[in-house]
Amino acid sequence: MFDNLQERFERAFQVLKGHGQITEVNVSETLKEVRKALLDADVDYKTAKEFTQRVKDKALGQKVLTAIKPGQLLIKITHQELTDLMGTAAAPFKPSGNPFKILMAGLQGAGKTTHSGKIAQLLRNQHGKKPLLVACDVHRPAAVNQLQVLGESIGIEVYAEPGNKDAVAIVQNAMNHAKSNGFNAMIVDTAGRLAIDEAMMQEIKAVREALQPEEILFTVDAMTGQDAVRTAKTFNEALNFTGVVLTKLDGDTRGGAALAIHSVVGKPIKFVGIGEKMDALDTFHPNRMADRILGMGDVVSLVEKAQQVISEKEAAQLEAKIRKNKFDLEDFLSQIQQLKKMGNIKDLMGMIPGMSKALKGIELDDNSFKQVECIIQSMTPDERARPEILDSRRKERIARGSGTDVTQVNRLLKQFQDMKKMMQIMTKGKGGKRSRMAGLSSLGR
Repeated sequence: MFDNLQERFERAFQVLKGHGQITEVNVSETLKEVRKALLDADVDYKTAKEFTQRVKDKALGQKVLTAIKPGQLLIKITHQELTDLMGTAAAPFKPSGNPFKILMAGLQGAGKTTHSGKIAQLLRNQHGKKPLLVACDVHRPAAVNQLQVLGESIGIEVYAEPGNKDAVAIVQNAMNHAKSNGFNAMIVDTAGRLAIDEAMMQEIKAVREALQPEEILFTVDAMTGQDAVRTAKTFNEALNFTGVVLTKLDGDTRGGAALAIHSVVGKPIKFVGIGEKMDALDTFHPNRMADRILGMGDVVSLVEKAQQVISEKEAAQLEAKIRKNKFDLEDFLSQIQQLKKMGNIKDLMGMIPGMSKALKGIELDDNSFKQVECIIQSMTPDERARPEILDSRRKERIARGSGTDVTQVNRLLKQFQDMKKMMQIMTKGKGGKRSRMAGLSSLGR
């Protein structure tokens, strides 16, 4: 996510390296590179030009404190402007009404149906709602079946009327069904088209009038760049939507839609899709995204993800084991499995400051840990608890059982010992949470 943009920004700020003060010449040279980076990220020219002009106006005339270098000051100003460009703060999402109604809108292929399911799951798991998915895409072949399969996979009921082409009637019947059966949230998946057309807009307007939703979420594919912004403007004029769901952000090397869509349309990005799994949906935080673009990582989001899969009790037990030097390979295996639940591995590593640069060019995904898991799973419980008993004969047996060789077994054991030392040092110095994250970050290297 934003790897190319991050690299370009870093090169741009190198222009100021060694300069003792900010001048119009060196600022202009730096911001020329920043503007090029934004344009390459598919931000429209007007937005890119206005952005760099605001940064320049704020930078010129500011006195550089002796403790701050000119490059650091410009990065600080750029960070604030990036945050403001993307929306200043996370947009509120507070389910209200009974039922709480969401209308999903967007073009075909943007991920509308999948993200209807993701949001339904979020409402159930994080807000205690009993959600109902409503299949209102009456045009695309197999759209109803797709939503039904998705609903079944996450254990959420889908209301559908196969064969009925009247989307308004379906919505009205679904509302009656929700009220009669105790559903207190509805997510309505509407029809998309390959391009905007008048019939599509009239139909979704009629559905909106019948539903009277509390939220209208426009779903857009981040990889469509400036087209995403243009499509958002058209939908907003027709529906006056309340927020944006930006999908496929994990696969986008440009990211221009995320940077420009709020400033152009005036509506917040509420959620970002960061993977194919049904829990791969994050609240959009402009300041955290600015951190990542400028190579500062996003430790807050990383800890939040860890807290979703690691309870306070488990964390305390783990810290106690580390302090007593009783952290073993069974715990190591458990940490790997918990890390995999948190999401895309490379994306998680990118949240650690400096890690994106360290991982540049390295292929890292969930499969990276399969070999480690196989080796540990080929050990007996006693061997996992006391790896010091592993002699050459045991190692050969483990290598055969895991489809590896003794060299790979030895490498894992060394990584494990190195990680134990680091975790102990960090636990003594800065507390369990940091030691846990340090442990997670060293896996699979």
